[in-house]
Amino acid sequence: MHTFSYTLANIDGIAQQLIQVAGDEKVWIFRGEMGVGKTTLIKSLAKALQVEDLVSSPTFGIVNEYQTRADGLLFHFDFYRLDDPIEALDIGIEEYFYSGNYCWLEWAEKITPFLPERFFQIELTLASETGRILTLHHHRNGH
Repeated sequence: MHTFSYTLANIDGIAQQLIQVAGDEKVWIFRGEMGVGKTTLIKSLAKALQVEDLVSSPTFGIVNEYQTRADGLLFHFDFYRLDDPIEALDIGIEEYFYSGNYCWLEWAEKITPFLPERFFQIELTLASETGRILTLHHHRNGH
């Protein structure tokens, strides 16, 4: 487990560190209260991975697909408005998870029964108006 603190002024450097800490893990779960900055952090991470598309929250469409210059496709999910976790299966969530592409999930607690055994979790908490604390954890085989 790692813990980082950051402000918007150094978010791009934190994004680079997160990519290094995640290693080869492609499924990332972003946890935190509404408005804590999950999508803002995801935008910075996408920039670090040279995403060529405009990055925004997929709140109404559940998933956005982005093209990166080097790593192929990246999938950004927002399950906030999901009423039934079965809807995630209907969009083929497992195919995304095992595609080998980055899958970044917001509000993943809505689909807990369908999460893969391995993922990288990033928990965001407020430290101040502009400061955040990240707690990072690699989940493997349900641990």
